[in-house]
Amino acid sequence: MAVVWEYLTVSEKDQRYAVCNTCSIEISRGGTARKSFNTTNLIGHLKSRYEAVYRDYLQADQKRKNEAAKKAQTTPGKTQTSIDTAFENAKQLPPDSAKAKQITNKVMEFISLDDQPFSVVEDVGFRSLMKCMEPCYTLPSRRHFVCLPEIHNIVATHIHELLACDITAISFTTDIWSSDVSPVSMLSLTAQWIDKDFNMVKAVLHSQEFPGTHSSSAISEAFDKMFQTWKIDKTRVHAVVRDHARNMTKAMMDSGLASFGCMAHTLQLAIHDGVFSQRSLTDVVAICRKIVGHFKHSPLAYSRLQAVQVQLGMKPKRLQQDISTRWNSTFFMMESLLEQKRALASYAADLPATLSAHQWQLIENFITLLSPFEQLTREVSSSEASAADVIPTVTALRRLLSKQADTDHGVKTTKTSLLEAVNKRFDQIEYDPMFCIATCLDPRYKDRYFDEDVKQRAREILDAHLLPAAGAEDGTRDGASTFHPERKRQRSDGAGPSLHHVFEEILEENGPERPSTSVSQQLDIFLAETPIPRGESALSYWRNNHLRFPELAQMARKYLCAPCTSTKSERLFSSVSHVLDEKRNRLCCDKAEMLIFVKKNMHLTPASSTRFYIYT
Repeated sequence: MAVVWEYLTVSEKDQRYAVCNTCSIEISRGGTARKSFNTTNLIGHLKSRYEAVYRDYLQADQKRKNEAAKKAQTTPGKTQTSIDTAFENAKQLPPDSAKAKQITNKVMEFISLDDQPFSVVEDVGFRSLMKCMEPCYTLPSRRHFVCLPEIHNIVATHIHELLACDITAISFTTDIWSSDVSPVSMLSLTAQWIDKDFNMVKAVLHSQEFPGTHSSSAISEAFDKMFQTWKIDKTRVHAVVRDHARNMTKAMMDSGLASFGCMAHTLQLAIHDGVFSQRSLTDVVAICRKIVGHFKHSPLAYSRLQAVQVQLGMKPKRLQQDISTRWNSTFFMMESLLEQKRALASYAADLPATLSAHQWQLIENFITLLSPFEQLTREVSSSEASAADVIPTVTALRRLLSKQADTDHGVKTTKTSLLEAVNKRFDQIEYDPMFCIATCLDPRYKDRYFDEDVKQRAREILDAHLLPAAGAEDGTRDGASTFHPERKRQRSDGAGPSLHHVFEEILEENGPERPSTSVSQQLDIFLAETPIPRGESALSYWRNNHLRFPELAQMARKYLCAPCTSTKSERLFSSVSHVLDEKRNRLCCDKAEMLIFVKKNMHLTPASSTRFYIYT
């Protein structure tokens, strides 16, 4: 506090004035706003009116300064800041300075990674935060925030360098998406490959605007341009995972690209053919939708249901509404209704429709029947799933649907129809070289999921692809004669067959056989060894065994890089919907694509610039 206030006092009537303790005169404090107040007028009043008082003031002020200087010299770690240094610290950072550019780039990364609008740089709270963290930094306005292209180019350059490395083959996923908030359609292209260290590398290459008609010729032309942009020769394209639309299928054929339909979509079609075509089940689904809709559209009804749940000692939980285009959402809807059966029974008088005891039993059997499909949909949609999972999954489903169980009552016809739909949708998949070779080269499966007649055909396909890659070499490498002991598997007892049991059953039935002499001993030894557990990583196996089986390892880099679903593209468009939302429905597609590109590929850049981020 200034020493002058020992001789004056702030006016109680108006804080803009100070009152002299000697003569009671009001003196202006130098302005009308608090930030403009000063003590110049107050000191001048003492100097002009009271010389003795002014001399006392000077002595007291000098004493205070001396004590402050002495304290600063004796306090360890603290030094008195000079006037020049204080002025230097108060200077604003030039916009073109290294520190200002670094902060601006980090703000741009924040906008990209967290799906924030550009207007966030003008929000009061954000500007206050930045002012507190770096007072010398001036945050640009949204119209002058132009560093996105620079960051995009840095990330794109690194992706180009990765694609130019020694890559055996590259697989892609693609999809077309239309926005709900703006008249925009976008075409995606994601890539993934296995590097020389047997790590899976994934990158988003495009989520570009796709105007006009979505004809096969337009899609094919767009693919040609995208491959040219990234300098990807079509001979390096292993497979493109797409949906089952005719225009997309024909576009891949016209472009000369190997492709196959998303397995999750194929399962969706099989379930609709085999399950939701049954009249008894469609009637039950219709009633379930009415019940859920009643609570979704009436807050009063939901509050009453919640009160019933509490009275019954149940945890309050909302019912789940289904989406007609996703079968598993219908599964979850019926599962949530079955879980709240007791609460719904107490509320039955106010429901627009009710379920009979037979229909409740039908729901329970329906959930039991489709639980393996829901489990497999989650597994094949995971980021680790590959084309090698397709044949074992289909084989396990066929075996499971062929078994009889006590829970089949009321759904036997549905179960038979579902088996027929699975056989129809996955017909002759065991003879497709892309899936056949991928399955054989996956150390979790090998050739154990093939029938005897198909197993020989699979070996012939492997021979045809292995011999050219191996240069017709028929010798063995050091360490190639090592065998792993047979592992015993424990099977848990259960009331009926489960998906896990079916996987284990097929592996046990198709154990190691006599060594083959039709191909190199590398292939003989690899297929004769016991498969690793399904929970382990196939890429980790090849990382540890590529010296034992060098030719097989290189082929595995090619065939295990293909995903079995187009989930990567679908999840990409979920991110796009967060960028092109109702608040940013006028954002141009080029800028939206750059934002998504930076967000999805930032983790591939050197760790020095991204070590503080976690990506999903």
